[in-house]
Amino acid sequence: MNFFKTKPRTPTDIVRGLRDALPKLEAGPPGGDGRRKANEDVSKNLQQIKAILLGEGEPIPELVAQLATETYSTDLLFHLVNNLHRLEFESRKDVVQVFSQLLRRQIGSRFPTVEYLSSHHDVIFAAFKGYENEEIGLNTGMILRDMLKHEPLAKVLLYSEKFYTFPHYIETTTFGISCDAYANLKETLTRHKTMVAEYLDKNYERFFSTFTTLIMSSNYVTKRQSLKLLGEILLDRANFNVMTRYIANEANLKMMMNLLRDSSRNIQFEAFHVFKVFVANPKKPPQIENILRRNKEKLLVFLKDFHNDKEDEQFTDEKQFLIVQIQNL
Repeated sequence: MNFFKTKPRTPTDIVRGLRDALPKLEAGPPGGDGRRKANEDVSKNLQQIKAILLGEGEPIPELVAQLATETYSTDLLFHLVNNLHRLEFESRKDVVQVFSQLLRRQIGSRFPTVEYLSSHHDVIFAAFKGYENEEIGLNTGMILRDMLKHEPLAKVLLYSEKFYTFPHYIETTTFGISCDAYANLKETLTRHKTMVAEYLDKNYERFFSTFTTLIMSSNYVTKRQSLKLLGEILLDRANFNVMTRYIANEANLKMMMNLLRDSSRNIQFEAFHVFKVFVANPKKPPQIENILRRNKEKLLVFLKDFHNDKEDEQFTDEKQFLIVQIQNL
């Protein structure tokens, strides 16, 4: 008989083991035994957590429930994000996977991890702040993207002051981080349509004054993506009120007319898809109609030769429609 046989570790033991190992990642000198041992413990516990969440074939609900309960009660998710920069490369990927699995966890119509995060905003903002660290920005970006799929969590970010730091992360970071931040900005603004429409209606001035800085960015990728996203926002049925306000503004029309003449053909093309909304509006406000009428001849000449080499039937039809609308002014 083996008196020294070790008892299998419960989900509670594993979560606590991981939670206890995280503070030790900064104990002692870098590369020292203490940190190395802590990293080994973190890696081992993360592997065991993944094994419970993913299961061999099928996860065991009782074990997943125990694991999740302990994760919430120890605030493990916040500590994982907060210490991500101290973890080794593979462990960071494991953390992303753990978040992904926990966020998908569903009991009936409930998402317990979403409910937990709805009252623990610090986890959402810690993931968002990860863009400030090039080493982990893509990891925290993936975690944030999984959170933003859920409306209550997207709402937390959208209605916070932090939301307005998106342009900073898009404009001042490396190409990879900038693209990831833009993907999450788009996710925030396009997935949960009714909630976003309500937000844009209430915060119209502040949102569009900030968003315009992205449209006028000196960075080609940012400029093009922003124009494309603006077109999506305005043409979405849910944003009808927002679109109506946007296309009644003279400054917005002038900006699009200038962008139609941008040196980049792709920028011109994206600007066209916003410009067409001003022209196609059957109830143009007098100030908009006046600008279009004043520039009628120039616009007709310009549109006649605009992107004639594009083999796109819908674009050709839309352009012809605009020409007729402007001729009839």
